[in-house]
Amino acid sequence: MFQPVKTQLDFAEDAVIAAFRSEPDVVISMSAEKMGKDRAGCAAPYEAEGKSWNHIFHLQLYGAKTCRSFWSPSTSLESFTRTVPVDYATMKRRCAAIKAVLDAAVEARVTAPSGTDLVVGLRGRLAKLDDGDFSVGGRGGNLPAGETFISPENGTSHGVIAFDGSISLHDGDVVIRQPIVCRVEKGFIVDISGGEEAEALKATVALAERNALAYEKEGKLPTGAGAANARNARNIGELGIGLNPAAKVSGSMLEDEKAFRTCHFAIGHNYDEDAPALIHLDGLVSRPTIIARMEDGEEIAIERDGELEPGFR
Repeated sequence: MFQPVKTQLDFAEDAVIAAFRSEPDVVISMSAEKMGKDRAGCAAPYEAEGKSWNHIFHLQLYGAKTCRSFWSPSTSLESFTRTVPVDYATMKRRCAAIKAVLDAAVEARVTAPSGTDLVVGLRGRLAKLDDGDFSVGGRGGNLPAGETFISPENGTSHGVIAFDGSISLHDGDVVIRQPIVCRVEKGFIVDISGGEEAEALKATVALAERNALAYEKEGKLPTGAGAANARNARNIGELGIGLNPAAKVSGSMLEDEKAFRTCHFAIGHNYDEDAPALIHLDGLVSRPTIIARMEDGEEIAIERDGELEPGFR
């Protein structure tokens, strides 16, 4: 299937959504930006196993688990051929080791030289892997692969994020020249400051807020969903840790978020499907120190100043 370029706030062509109704076993998505939203799924979300899905693709992949997939938005031939042929056995081991710690943790604290100092709650959350294993139904992820990521417990994130690598906006990714400083309270961004890129982020968040309310009026979101989607345009929806040794930061988030010595936070929709938003904006933090705290108070360092601790190498 082919369609015009879609941004984070655009809907997929009807023919693309119709193709999913043939219940494919394998889905490969190579897009200039995004696949596009599912108009019918946004208006009346699909239900499976007690969860709601606003895209038929997510229903089939994560809910019914009838397909397996990889997707490579904004990739290039150079990036793909450099970052995909890697040591997947080592990558899987690293991803799994970090997942085990995050699954058991009640919170994690991330600090970095650029000014990041954020605590995210993790109670009741399980980390996810993008380790390149798409061998059975229900598994999917990016190529290039290489991250462990988790959705923070809603309403718990607090502190400061200083994005200093690259960041996704509604119409593409940009390299950050002056850090974007976001103050976070009770899970939501309450202030954004910095330079030109910070202003662009403000504009994207504001657009997502406005569109959420407009989509409800137009019947593109269920009644009552507009306010929630607008509010969650400022939600901290993900903490991810880059684990692909061949990846580098160049302004393409597909690759950037997999780079060693970085972590990323996402603004907007989360992966536990309990904080819906029209956007999911990944932003990089360089040379992070990531400390997970267990229920009994034990602290486990995953990486310090961007370097993985010995147990995760």
